[in-house]
Amino acid sequence: MALMNGLKLVNNLSGLRQAILPAVSGSQQRRLKSWWGGVEMGPPDVILGVTEAFKRDTNPNKINLGVGAYRDANGKPYVLPVVRKAEDLMRSENLDKEYAGIIGVPEFCASSAKLAFGADSEVLQSGRNVTVQSISGTGALRIGAAFLSKFHGSKNVYLPTPTWGNHTPIFKHCLMDVKSYKYYDPTTCGLDFAGAMSDLKEIPEGSVVLLHACAHNPTGVDPSQEQWKEICQLIKSKNLFPFFDMAYQGFASGDLDKDSWAVRHFVSEGLNVALCQSYAKNMGLYGERVGAFSLVCADKDEAARVLSQIKILIRPMYSNPPVNGARIAGRVLGNPDLYAQWLVELKGMADRIIDMRTRLRDCLAKEGSSKNWQHITDQIGMFCFTGLTPEQVDKLTNDFSVYLTRDGRISMAGVYDDNVKYLANAMHQVSK
Repeated sequence: MALMNGLKLVNNLSGLRQAILPAVSGSQQRRLKSWWGGVEMGPPDVILGVTEAFKRDTNPNKINLGVGAYRDANGKPYVLPVVRKAEDLMRSENLDKEYAGIIGVPEFCASSAKLAFGADSEVLQSGRNVTVQSISGTGALRIGAAFLSKFHGSKNVYLPTPTWGNHTPIFKHCLMDVKSYKYYDPTTCGLDFAGAMSDLKEIPEGSVVLLHACAHNPTGVDPSQEQWKEICQLIKSKNLFPFFDMAYQGFASGDLDKDSWAVRHFVSEGLNVALCQSYAKNMGLYGERVGAFSLVCADKDEAARVLSQIKILIRPMYSNPPVNGARIAGRVLGNPDLYAQWLVELKGMADRIIDMRTRLRDCLAKEGSSKNWQHITDQIGMFCFTGLTPEQVDKLTNDFSVYLTRDGRISMAGVYDDNVKYLANAMHQVSK
């Protein structure tokens, strides 16, 4: 009897073990077999890494020159008064929150095209442009890259060396073959015009060439109008496709027409361009993510067909863009009083950046620096390529808590009255 009871107990335990083991085994298997086990750790974003290191620093004199966002004379984030007025106007209109169409807010799109190509542009009068709202300049680039990847005859896209860090991954994600052409000369901290022209001459016919319309990022080095004319003629003769990134119209020089001169010249020469616009810098609408993408077509019929295909690309990408930022920009662009106020405030931002370039150069001279810092004022826009080496940048950060990318690029928006002398002294100490 005892033996039988013992056998029953053993059998019961065995059954319990069999019931438990599969569950434990399955759990262990789930822990061992992860869907994402092969995912590698990606490198940190260069700009965000600079900001994170800056935040950890306890030095009261620390300076963040990494992020490309405008700051006022006290180093604080700045919202344009005209933007506040536009927001007040929108509140009084009691607007709804319905979806925008696939192309975005139509009035904004029309105003963006007018701002870029000019109010009297033949392109607008003949309806040859396709202009859609985008998720800022980055989204405009993505729409353009996706369209070119699908419909353009060549997969080759040539970027200037150096260029904005996001250009390469955007085009690569759209399966474009990314190549480069010479642009910046580190020995002069200026434009390598001869090198650029030499490389452009060797680019295969039909290839896409990316061009910064103004305030080249990251160098702040732009061609002169005469040089633009030569570049345009070469691109035209080689049958290359010009793809303009215009993230700083008006913010570079304070003059909207001057900053869009290259785009308008190419169009006047009969070239049908692609164009990306952003309102992050020139309206301070960073977090609103407001931009536009345009293609100039041969005629109105071609434009209609191109627009239909761009809609098909946008629909599964993000369906339709957000309305709030486009409404703000649209009010500023479409209301004569707000537009006039914006021009004044825009020039004020550009002038402060230009003034800080002069102040920094002058402070370096007062420090007794024997280096030629003329390129600081020759360059234009938010960014300045200082010419500092990676080793000097490291010393600048480690010894003086001045944070910037290791290529020596500084955001001039991070330089203001209270820190320009400290910055000049630090730059002198690491470069003398």
